[in-house]
Amino acid sequence: MTQIHATEMPAAVPPSPFDDFAGWLAQHEGREYGLHADHVNNSFVKMLKAIGFDKHYARAEAGYLWDDAGNKYIDFLTGWGVFALGRNHPKVKSMIRQYMDMDQPNLVRMNCSLLSGLVAEKLTSVTHESLSRVFFTNSGTEAVEAAIKFARCNTGRNALVYCDHAFHGLTNGSLSVNGANFFKERFGNLLPDTRCIPFNDLAALEQALAKRDVAAFIVEPVQGKTCEVVADGYLEEAQRLCRKHGALLIVDEIQSGMARTGKWFCFQHWPNVEPDIVCVSKALSGGFVPVGAVVCRPKILETVFNSLERCVVHSSTFGQNDMAMVAALATLHVIEDEKIVENAATLGAYAQSRLAKIGESCPFVKEVRGKGLMFGIDFHRPKEGLKLKAAWDMLHTLNFGVFGQMVVIPLMEKHRILTQVAGYHTEVIKFLPALVSTRDDIDYFLKAMEEVLADTMRIPGTAWDTVFGLAKRTLKA
Repeated sequence: MTQIHATEMPAAVPPSPFDDFAGWLAQHEGREYGLHADHVNNSFVKMLKAIGFDKHYARAEAGYLWDDAGNKYIDFLTGWGVFALGRNHPKVKSMIRQYMDMDQPNLVRMNCSLLSGLVAEKLTSVTHESLSRVFFTNSGTEAVEAAIKFARCNTGRNALVYCDHAFHGLTNGSLSVNGANFFKERFGNLLPDTRCIPFNDLAALEQALAKRDVAAFIVEPVQGKTCEVVADGYLEEAQRLCRKHGALLIVDEIQSGMARTGKWFCFQHWPNVEPDIVCVSKALSGGFVPVGAVVCRPKILETVFNSLERCVVHSSTFGQNDMAMVAALATLHVIEDEKIVENAATLGAYAQSRLAKIGESCPFVKEVRGKGLMFGIDFHRPKEGLKLKAAWDMLHTLNFGVFGQMVVIPLMEKHRILTQVAGYHTEVIKFLPALVSTRDDIDYFLKAMEEVLADTMRIPGTAWDTVFGLAKRTLKA
């Protein structure tokens, strides 16, 4: 009979992900960056390590993150606006759990879902009375793709007009109306008949529309990559010009919507604006299940689905899935019940006014701009100070757009505030705090910004050493 000695005891059987998912997952803790380097995007991993963002987050609640060492961070990225209600909102989570326990039929297809009907009813009630139809998608870029198709179908035209520095997504159609060439490079031919015009330039818009071959003008009320806000009166006049020339007005509220700017949707800051199409996503998910939507005038969808034969001529496999609909329905009710719109308006005005005041003492600050709790700080070459101008020029000979990391990195390292620049080759840092943030959160952020901006004026100093080192490493990568 074979004897088993103590040193030869069989290894413990690892937990099954079906029986103990938490225990199974715990066995893999710490592997995330290695796995992504091997199987997902190694360049992204290198970038995170270069700026010290390769943290191991272990828990999240509201507007906060905690790493595996127990350190608490304030999240001013919120997944690029997805977590407007913060992470793991208890009411949204509760509704999703309740639904999962109901064993309901989902995506029957030859059927009309009660949940998607309820979401459409609620969403249209807070958008505009003239926008009573909804088409559901899985993401913001897919909402833009659908909006483009609907506009072309409704008008019988092909051309599209968009603004410089715009960001509407990265799939083929939405990329065609992206205002940054960086994102288009090396991806081949995109949609024809697209025209880029300067943001906030009504004369350029009228010229672009004059041929009467434009299906739609698509615009963000607050640009995601610049935090530039449409000028007062701009959307009303753009709407008039579109109607004059037979084009539709598409308002992209994928990031600026859902209470972010202190209104349900940013275009509502200007009461006379009545878009033909509004694109929605990000925060509508509650941070749980991807969802997007195209909210539009009835005549637009009636043109697309104009017969029994064409009743599914455009569709999205998961676009009305019940999990997404529950998350969206819960989100809409939380925003209403917890007065999220009002909180965003009050805190946003306070944060921007105080940050602008702080910025006055820093010669690198060009402007603080935005709307509600979607705001940014724009940096530029100082007008005075030989040493400051020389340092700026030297840094920009190495790498344009890296100055913002002089603010972003210490905000993370010293103050545990998660932020990032608004895009590639830009000197704008965008802030998207959770809409459930408190006055204390904003005050902590403002104090940190005051300290970090003061450090940028110390030459030589740690801040400049850090950013010069980063610029040189980027060149070598």
